[in-house]
Amino acid sequence: MSTKPMRQQVEEYIVELQDTIVGAFEKLDPNAGHFKRDSWIRAQGGRGESCVFPPSSSSTDTNASNATSVLEKAGVNISVVHGLLPPAAIRQMKADHSTIPTADAEKSMPFFAAGLSLVVHPRNPHAPTVHANYRYFEVTDPDEVDAKGDHKVVAWWFGGGSDLTPSYLYDDDATHFHKTLKEACDKHGSGLYAPFKKWCDEYFYIPHRSESRGIGGLFFDDLCDAPHKKLAEEVEKGTADPGRPRTPDEIFAFIKATGDAFVPSYLPILVKRAAAPSTEHERRWQLLRRGRYVEFNLVYDRGTKFGLATPGARIESILMSLPEVARWEYMSDMGEDEESREGQLLKVLKSPRAWL
Repeated sequence: MSTKPMRQQVEEYIVELQDTIVGAFEKLDPNAGHFKRDSWIRAQGGRGESCVFPPSSSSTDTNASNATSVLEKAGVNISVVHGLLPPAAIRQMKADHSTIPTADAEKSMPFFAAGLSLVVHPRNPHAPTVHANYRYFEVTDPDEVDAKGDHKVVAWWFGGGSDLTPSYLYDDDATHFHKTLKEACDKHGSGLYAPFKKWCDEYFYIPHRSESRGIGGLFFDDLCDAPHKKLAEEVEKGTADPGRPRTPDEIFAFIKATGDAFVPSYLPILVKRAAAPSTEHERRWQLLRRGRYVEFNLVYDRGTKFGLATPGARIESILMSLPEVARWEYMSDMGEDEESREGQLLKVLKSPRAWL
């Protein structure tokens, strides 16, 4: 067990994980050039580094068949920020994080947040988009200090997950992705994968389209030592392990297991599909699906909305998740034929499947 403060442990881990993931993509496609590394300082407190591909806008080619790089757009970002949460923000966050104490009407509270967020949009329509996020949040009391002279931590939690968004469905890809994530979860409790898979299906849902963004993965938030409503529900049904990680060290170990599972869960899929033959028809469908990706991220995603509303937020890093190119068609007929490859994907997006 480390004697370092948890905020320092998390910062060190996400820096290492960022290097590992970026290095894996650069090794996969060495002729495409390196990711651009953009370090930044937050005036209100903190820092970050955005690793983005392509390294410049001049590298963009909207026609997949005319491009040679495996990735069309990607970003692997870390941020380590701190500052003051105003009372209005605290009240808003309490809706999803019940351990936050109720703030006085005029009292702001210090916070610390560290996390890694990534989105990868490959060029080939048969290679799926992937998203992942691993984060830690801390709220402290400005009027109380601990034995070391630091502000007393009054609320803390971890969150994260990863999910796959294909344009064309391959059952073996979905199975591999979910199997790898489940194996990471099972090392820390047999009752974690099922509720977090279900939560992912529920979270990445586009109500105005009546479909999911992708084929799921894991999603979890507000993991701390307090009872968790998502896990409590499973325990009551007798389907979850009540011995799930609860201490900061135990939950951090779980976070590291899921973070370390990203490369083996996704890279083999990308390697398999990156050079698959594709048509203009398939490219058109890929861009339509990316349009759905944009709709979810800008309309529903909590992280995007929180980031855009945060003073001093780095907008370029927040909007990194959006694809380089997307498409919308008025009353598009693509996918209406249930027997087509496009229709087969829509069937799964409207009725999430168990992949294991």
